[in-house]
Amino acid sequence: MAKPPVLVLFNRPVLPPNHPEAGSEYDILDTVADTAKILAVAGFAVRQLGIAHDPRELLDELRDHPPLAVFNLFEGLATHPATEVSVAAMLEWLNIPFTGCPSSALTLGRDKIRVKHLLTAARIPTPAYIVVENGPIPVWRGGWPAIVKPAMQDASIGIDQGSVVTSRDQLLARIDYVLTKYGPPVLVEKFVPGREFLVHVFEDGPERAVTVLPPSEIAYNGDRTNRWPVYTFTAKWDEASDEYKAAPVIAPVQVPQEAWEQLSAIAARGFALLGCHDYARLDLRMDAEGDFHVLEINPNPYLNSVALVKGLEAIGRSHEWLIVNLTLNAIARGGSSVVPGAIKIPVNVVTGA
Repeated sequence: MAKPPVLVLFNRPVLPPNHPEAGSEYDILDTVADTAKILAVAGFAVRQLGIAHDPRELLDELRDHPPLAVFNLFEGLATHPATEVSVAAMLEWLNIPFTGCPSSALTLGRDKIRVKHLLTAARIPTPAYIVVENGPIPVWRGGWPAIVKPAMQDASIGIDQGSVVTSRDQLLARIDYVLTKYGPPVLVEKFVPGREFLVHVFEDGPERAVTVLPPSEIAYNGDRTNRWPVYTFTAKWDEASDEYKAAPVIAPVQVPQEAWEQLSAIAARGFALLGCHDYARLDLRMDAEGDFHVLEINPNPYLNSVALVKGLEAIGRSHEWLIVNLTLNAIARGGSSVVPGAIKIPVNVVTGA
């Protein structure tokens, strides 16, 4: 019995290892290794392809070794982030099913401004904000503190302790810095100083039943006298830093039933709002009154995150189960099927091993 062919596709790192933002790019290699291992043990015929600046490599691979589905781990090139969308759109053009969100959702996920507009229009709570282009800076009426973000970056790129400002002068200086380093547009947002949660959402089975996983929390701790509780690039990627050690992710965490009902409803609505498929993650803050505010919707989150893995375990599922089922669902979307019994859910291949 022939094994169902699957291609694991990813972005080949293009930054030198000593580049200050390399950690956010090279991280994909661990995810690729784990995903390919799970799929191979499950019974798929797995090929891997990392591409960089030349999309012809992907076209050649798909022509020479046509898969039933692509497991899409392509996050965009660090030097050309919009390629995250381009690859998904190319697969759609070729009518090749793939895991994860469609190009339309990935496009929105890259644009924090449009997501804020959509959230506001849909009456999904999100912090007050203004948008700064190259023209005059609008008057900020959202109060202090505020946080200043590059609107077209992800992985916390452009976020550091200086991102939080408490005066007009600091705001103007930070906007100038972000415009100079990352370009427009710039997002200025009311800073919500409460608890910060990561909430994963995934679709279960071909019928696409939406499941919201138990939340995880970035449990800011330590001496924060001179440090804002912000998930900076350093806190996310530099494991040797004090900021990283002072911002552990606790997964999962329990919240009161009323709060959970509010949180899960917001997460499901945000997932649908962007037109997500398969899986996504929402980042939210809880204010002093116990209300949640969406900071960001990530339609292509890190699949090896402790928040996702532990959230799955909390509902009796495994990381291996998710990887296999995402693949089977993609194959089904493409109109193909797998012989019953050909694929099994591996145990302890990655988690618990």
